[in-house]
Amino acid sequence: MQQKNHSPSMLAERYPLAFLAGFVEFFLVVFGAHAAYFLRFDDWALSSWYEIAVVVIALVVIVCQIVLGTYSSWRGREWFRQIGRVYIGWLIALAIVTGLAVFLKVSQDYSRVWLSTTLAVSLALITLFRFGIYFFLRQIRLRGRNLKGVLVVEVGNSADELRHRQSELPEHGYRVLKNVKLVRSDAWLDELVSLVIQTGAHEVWLCLPLQEGETIKTILHALRHLTVEVRYLPDMGDMPLLNHSVSNIAGLYSLDISCSPMDGPARIVKRMEDLILGCFFLVLILPVCLLIAIGIKLTSSGPVIFKQYRMGINGRKFKVYKFRSMELHDEPTGTVTQASFGDPRITPLGAFLRRTSLDELPQFYNVIQGRMSIVGPRPHALAHNEQYKDLVESYMKRHKVKPGITGWAQVNGFRGETDTVDKMEKRVEYDLWYINNWSLGLDLKIIFLTVYRGFVNNKP
Repeated sequence: MQQKNHSPSMLAERYPLAFLAGFVEFFLVVFGAHAAYFLRFDDWALSSWYEIAVVVIALVVIVCQIVLGTYSSWRGREWFRQIGRVYIGWLIALAIVTGLAVFLKVSQDYSRVWLSTTLAVSLALITLFRFGIYFFLRQIRLRGRNLKGVLVVEVGNSADELRHRQSELPEHGYRVLKNVKLVRSDAWLDELVSLVIQTGAHEVWLCLPLQEGETIKTILHALRHLTVEVRYLPDMGDMPLLNHSVSNIAGLYSLDISCSPMDGPARIVKRMEDLILGCFFLVLILPVCLLIAIGIKLTSSGPVIFKQYRMGINGRKFKVYKFRSMELHDEPTGTVTQASFGDPRITPLGAFLRRTSLDELPQFYNVIQGRMSIVGPRPHALAHNEQYKDLVESYMKRHKVKPGITGWAQVNGFRGETDTVDKMEKRVEYDLWYINNWSLGLDLKIIFLTVYRGFVNNKP
């Protein structure tokens, strides 16, 4: 495997259309700046100082996108994950431009309204531009054009997962020409080379188990005279994976099997999302929280806030806050009895709070603290972790990220009481899917679905 080079010259040579897109986006930033100037000063013609600022902003944005590799081919990659990388590039560019303005002591020479409007308009135009390209390519690929032909090498049932997703490949720019069963012989290697030439395959995908390392080397040697691209899709169907990807550590390639996705820039983006949206929602819900607190005090004895230790990221314990919805009661140490429908411990007001999820509102304070996220796997009681960690495979992998107020499992109907192992398995399945596919776009989608579908649910 070779490390990717995202330098301008390499991109221009390998991806001419993508490099052209960089120029288009440069001029979109310039146009956005002119539009913002018109909105702010009612004039399309920028002053000389503003022209310099526009060129600097546009260049910084483009360089950040090149460094992050967003101008390389998007073929086979998810839209939300890629547009998320574009937004990360913009955040970095904003930080650099702001730092330059402060360092050069010129920030007072420019309108903050103009700068924020420039960034908003330019980013909106670039998002529309990228979506237009994505939608156009997707449509022509669904019609059988602009597809890369693939030969799949497999042994036994090692390509079953790919076979199940074969119908999805065209929209990502690929089509399987033929599945080839592995035979360990020189004649088979010659046949594979001939098949690549005859079919005009662009790529060869090796869907083989990890123990076939020597065989993979033999295939690579046999294909050494061809320009076909070779990809290794390891058969790990029996292994529980988390955020699996390839990393470069100290010059060594690592196949990450179980790692947290909240690392590096993703951690910063996730925290910024929680702080910005958390503060926004916290201000909105303060009057509601005050009314709920008064209602709890007037209708039952005991504290307004229910506190309980839960397990957070990387297994660290933290205290979660919720509005108390039950009468005060004692339970044996280490035992937590889940609330069920018609549970006599639940107060009348508590039943309403739980049914509408309003009892969860104090957890926005946990978000501001940094112990929870707005979106993530729901935190379970410590006793439930002990109960299910041996019953549900990969259960503890939920704790590789911060727990959330809402999550992918919850918007898909897996919320409330988990009184069977099957229910918990489904919740964990959705939680792990979220961790594997996390992006800023996915978080915003989950927040939207939570609000759109309302807070009403069957939670006891």
